[in-house]
Amino acid sequence: MGNTLDAARSVMSTTVARWEHLVASVPPDVLERPPAPGEWSAAECLAHLLFTERHLFSVRLRNLLAGEDIVPYDPSAPSNPEPERSPRDDVHALAELRRENARLIHALAPADLERVANHPEYGVVTLSMLLNLWTAHDLQHTVQAEEALMQVFIPGTGPWRWEFTDHDVEVRAPRVG
Repeated sequence: MGNTLDAARSVMSTTVARWEHLVASVPPDVLERPPAPGEWSAAECLAHLLFTERHLFSVRLRNLLAGEDIVPYDPSAPSNPEPERSPRDDVHALAELRRENARLIHALAPADLERVANHPEYGVVTLSMLLNLWTAHDLQHTVQAEEALMQVFIPGTGPWRWEFTDHDVEVRAPRVG
């Protein structure tokens, strides 16, 4: 990839718009429907993106910019639970946070990508690595949400169902989060 900074900015700028469109267009019961027991619904994927936008990626970016070590994320550590919100509320909150974080990201220069911080589990990491992780994470959970939404329609595809084998939760092995 030629310019990580521009590519990440471009991809990350689509996340909120994709989610706004999904939340405005898809019936709430479909957004809330988990694709299979133990798997996340589209709404849960959105809530996770909001959580990581607020508590993980922006914090790590600020750590790197300040020359501080990165505190690892421990999903089992006690924390204050996020308030229950609707997908519409979550997407509005994500939009607001992403605007704030986009200002930080747009202020970065290519030389900033080489900034480093120590991560206790992974050793030395660069701002470039963090930006790639953040961008891939956005895409990962948006695709995961879209796959969850597909489950409503796949059973009705009749003889074409085989075309969705890689996405059909009824025929593939379960996966975690």
